[in-house]
Amino acid sequence: MANPLSIWAVSDDKAGNAGPALGLAEAVARLTPAQVSGRTVRWKGRIGRLPWFLNPFPLTVLAGGTGIGPPWPDVWIAAGRATLPLSLHLRRWSGGRTLVVQIQNPRAPRAAFDLIVAPRHDEIAGPNVLSITGSPHRITPERLAEANARYASLTYPLPRPRAALLVGGRSKAHDLSDARARTLAANLRRAVLESGGSLMTTFSRRTPDSARRILTEALADLPGFIWDGEGENPYFAMLAAADVVLVTEDSANMTTEAAATGRPVLILPMDGGSAKFARLKADLITRGVARAFEGRLDLFAAAPLDETRRAARAVVDLLKDRPT
Repeated sequence: MANPLSIWAVSDDKAGNAGPALGLAEAVARLTPAQVSGRTVRWKGRIGRLPWFLNPFPLTVLAGGTGIGPPWPDVWIAAGRATLPLSLHLRRWSGGRTLVVQIQNPRAPRAAFDLIVAPRHDEIAGPNVLSITGSPHRITPERLAEANARYASLTYPLPRPRAALLVGGRSKAHDLSDARARTLAANLRRAVLESGGSLMTTFSRRTPDSARRILTEALADLPGFIWDGEGENPYFAMLAAADVVLVTEDSANMTTEAAATGRPVLILPMDGGSAKFARLKADLITRGVARAFEGRLDLFAAAPLDETRRAARAVVDLLKDRPT
């Protein structure tokens, strides 16, 4: 293409939506010349709490400063329920010029989208649906290498095997009770001590305070570090430096990102669960990129999971058939 594409990565700015939208947009830009920019959907008043079909004139109720409006981009990549009132109209507003891509199951008329990139564990299908394992993400060898170099003084001195611990928390399907946190802490502590290695830990915003405290107190004296929430999260550096990644089963995004590194992934149990997350876990295990944590740092061989590139290629293929 003579001119670079304009791609908007649109979300409600929640990490679970912003990351996949931006990750897929960046992956498309690695395959074809493009300029990627983020857009955050914010609604006036309580409009954002309404289902998409009760917001028929979305442009009139957008909050200020979103940057959403004509001229429309060549590619619109959106994630999250908040984006649906806009995504459903984009093809009409742009006169069919904008390629509209929605991440996750939209639970809305699928014909409104050019492509739906849905996690396989959602079990949806259709002529415009691409099912992938997990979610699109921003993990690339280049990003990991840059983070690895930037945090070398923090991670390189740590004894191996280095384990990265990614702790989620409370969600609709899962929880991290104090009892579960104590069990995890004891098992993780034993595994690291038996391996002679180290542990690099980060918590999510969903981690309950009491579970965070229990895990911190039990693991703080092990070789390694626990990110205290101050400054930049060394998340990418942890993934880059790790010989094995331990991740709680509540987050499809974190589990997929861990699997994209090519490091072995050990999935930690949580309270609760759902059929969807069980399907994701089974999919990752079947593909040989993850195993259930069984009390030791299992350093099995794993290849990087590269579903984001596959989704990006599908977007580029659709662009070839668009009018210029």
